[in-house]
Amino acid sequence: MRRIRSAVTVIASLALLSACNQPAEAPPTPPVEPTPAPATSTTPPVSYACESGQSIAVSYPDAATAVLTYKGQSASLRTVASATGARFSGSGLEWWTATQDGQETATLSRLGPNEDVGVAVLERCSRPSSGPVAPGPTPTPQPAPGGVLPAATPCKGPQLKLLAAGGDAGMGNRVAVYGVQNLGAQACSLTGYPTVTLQDRQGRNLSAVRAEQNPGNYFHNNGTPTPVTLAPQGKAFFDVAWNVVPHEGEGETVCPTAARLRMTAPGDSSPVSFTVSFTPCGSRIRVSPFRPVAEDTPPTAAVADTTSL
Repeated sequence: MRRIRSAVTVIASLALLSACNQPAEAPPTPPVEPTPAPATSTTPPVSYACESGQSIAVSYPDAATAVLTYKGQSASLRTVASATGARFSGSGLEWWTATQDGQETATLSRLGPNEDVGVAVLERCSRPSSGPVAPGPTPTPQPAPGGVLPAATPCKGPQLKLLAAGGDAGMGNRVAVYGVQNLGAQACSLTGYPTVTLQDRQGRNLSAVRAEQNPGNYFHNNGTPTPVTLAPQGKAFFDVAWNVVPHEGEGETVCPTAARLRMTAPGDSSPVSFTVSFTPCGSRIRVSPFRPVAEDTPPTAAVADTTSL
């Protein structure tokens, strides 16, 4: 009996010792949550069709940036103050958009030497505004020098009339001054540059003649664009300047003849037409911003008939 008890005791001791020598189980590993990939902005580009046949793709990754692709080159522009629409500037370029009556229009210009104001229009483009809308800043009227704010309602083509208001000439250069009269019953405003297109006698655009924005002309320096308010029957004025000497060094022997001028107010898409007769040489004209006074001079041969269409 003693031997049996001793054997049982030994076996129990060995079992206990074996249990003590077993390694402790490791605590369960908590499940690892997958780390989401950082979000990236994939704003699709917006395509604008231009009068020249080119297209411009623009993406707006945020409210202050426009990334523009034109003729295979890309440029990043930042928002700047504007009286109307959304205006972006950078890399020597200015991109200015405005939306009116379901149509978004845009102008691509080359910046002047001071990198502040677009002085040479490269493209005029448009697209239906039913697609993705460029975020851009919320348009807020900005005071012009002197603290003048533009009127709440921009002028539109149906309420406007073009008039001849004078001109100047000298040394092969010509300037025609045009008045823009408000025929509406309410005051309206014009700010910046008009969009000017020349046509021939058949009503075809003179696409070889580009219109460049310029604060002044050969005879006057009109300065920075400022808002102009037109009371009913009131007027604003702008200049169209050109050269009448063929640029023979560039192979030009005959200059095209313009028979009609079409002017579109900023942010609008309804042009106003005016009958003209002049021959712009050098493939360009220069257009000044709107101003409140005519700086009228006696009309010369540079200003043709005064028949408004």
